[in-house]
Amino acid sequence: MASASASLDAILTAAARGEFPAADGTTTVVPQPSPRDAGVMSFTAHTVVFTDEDPDWVRAAVAGAGCDPLAATMNPRFLTAFADRTGRAVDTIDLVTAASAVDGPPDPALGLRALDDPDHPRVARALKRRDDVRVWASEAGGVVTIGRGVAGRWEVSVEVDESARHRGLGRALASAARCLVPGGGVVWAQQAPGNARSVRAFQAAGFRPVGAEALFFAR
Repeated sequence: MASASASLDAILTAAARGEFPAADGTTTVVPQPSPRDAGVMSFTAHTVVFTDEDPDWVRAAVAGAGCDPLAATMNPRFLTAFADRTGRAVDTIDLVTAASAVDGPPDPALGLRALDDPDHPRVARALKRRDDVRVWASEAGGVVTIGRGVAGRWEVSVEVDESARHRGLGRALASAARCLVPGGGVVWAQQAPGNARSVRAFQAAGFRPVGAEALFFAR
C-alpha cells in the first residue's frame, strides 16, 4: 500500500511484483525522484503524482478537475494545470508495462551489435530522457534501446525499420531487451495505447500492464 511517505522507487518496485497501491480512490503525492522526472502514474483506483510542488496544491487541482475522482489526475484539465504550474510540457499518456529479466544471450538470429555513437539519432533522442543509455542495432532491421528512466528504472524502447515490419521483429527485439538489461531485475516499457502494434508486440514478449503514466518534461 502506498503512503505519503513512500518513494516513487518503492512504489514502482512493489508494482513490478504485482503489489499495487490500495484501490481506494485516493491520490498519493511523492517527491520527484530527480529534477528531470515529474509526472503522474495511475494504477487501479489509485494515482501517484511525483512532483516537488506543494501536495496541497496537487490535491486542490485534482478536486478542481470537475470529473470522476478516479479519472481526475489523467483529465486534461488537471494535466494542463500541472503543466502551467511547473512550466513543463506533457507529451502523451502511456501504458506502462514491465517484465522480468531473462538469463542468457538474446536470439543470435537478430544479429545485434552495440552502437557507441552518441550522435546517432536514436541515442541522442534517448539521452534526453534517460541515463546510461545503451543501443543495439539488429541486422534484421531494427534498434533496441535501454536506459535508466523514471526513478532509475531500466526502460526499453524498440524501433523497426519500415521494410522489416510485419515479421515479428518488434516482439523479438522486446524479448531481447529482457536479456540485455544490466544486472537482471526488471525492465520497463511505455507504449502509446493507440499504438496497438507496439502494445501487442511487448505483451507477446512477456511485458505485463502495470498502469498508465504521463511524464512532464522541462521545456
